[in-house]
Amino acid sequence: MRKIRIGLAQINCTVGDFDGNTRKILAAVDEARSFGVDLLAFPELATCGYPPEDLLFKPRFIEENLRVLDEVIRNTQGITVVLGFVDAKEDLYNAAAVIDDGKLAGVYHKIWLPNYGVFDEHRYFRGGSECPVYVIGGVGIGVNICEDIWYPGEPTRAQARGGAQVIININGSPYHRGKRRFREHMLATRASDYAVFVSYTNQVGGQDELVFDGASMVLSPSGELLAEAASFEEELLVCDLNVEEAFETRLHDPRRRKEKAPSNPAVSAPRIEVSERPLVEEKPPVERRCAPPLEDEAEVYGALVLGTRDYMHKNGFQKAVIGLSGGIDSSLTAAVAVDA
Repeated sequence: MRKIRIGLAQINCTVGDFDGNTRKILAAVDEARSFGVDLLAFPELATCGYPPEDLLFKPRFIEENLRVLDEVIRNTQGITVVLGFVDAKEDLYNAAAVIDDGKLAGVYHKIWLPNYGVFDEHRYFRGGSECPVYVIGGVGIGVNICEDIWYPGEPTRAQARGGAQVIININGSPYHRGKRRFREHMLATRASDYAVFVSYTNQVGGQDELVFDGASMVLSPSGELLAEAASFEEELLVCDLNVEEAFETRLHDPRRRKEKAPSNPAVSAPRIEVSERPLVEEKPPVERRCAPPLEDEAEVYGALVLGTRDYMHKNGFQKAVIGLSGGIDSSLTAAVAVDA
């Protein structure tokens, strides 16, 4: 039975705080090593914080983000890390670095760029076209980013067809009421449709007008929820996966045998050997943890508290005045003070 131990580093990054983000990333790497994690995933654009928006027009911002990436690469001995960053080639890409044992092993470029609601990624990034499968200790790993897994088909389908047993999806997915349950249903559908483990790492924290709720999770090839992190809190979620379960599930699913080749000839799924380092099978098992979901009122309260607290701390405010208007004839004003 072949197993891989994955870690989901649900951290609270700050846009533009490169030194602070680096400290959080390296601290999570050290903690993951202490748990014997084979592969550790961070949220989308963790190096620079999400969403960076028009700061991406500043060359110094891009350079600092790459400096963080280089520092993380130098400090990843004995572990594989998937880290969100801004890749600067002929254009900018929302990217995920695959780092192994102190070396950059590969880079994935986000394919589906959201351009609705609070998202405006077409303004900043070019979309990718490849769906690589990274092989780590004999286990096929498909890496993709946030929006990529919300659509059926590529890249997740191409990666599964290319031999991926585990999908590592990294995210900056904002909160709205009831979204956790909707996400879980969507991810369970992707996992069961393509008979893969799905690891979903989401950032946590407030950034400007957005709140990110975390609630990172791992699902089995049958769509069963295996592990889930808490909402609105930083956490390292660790989970052991029996990757042979993906193959066993596919043996009993005739749908894949009828699939045609991808309709988009630009999409390719190259297979990249990342590490031949054997996975340690005899590790003491870790207990799978599923944080209990919050009731609706507690969920909304948690979002309000986290969003307000981070807005003040990340902007260096000591006091804030919050105005709540009930109409022309009535209003309520509350003064909120926090420690510097």
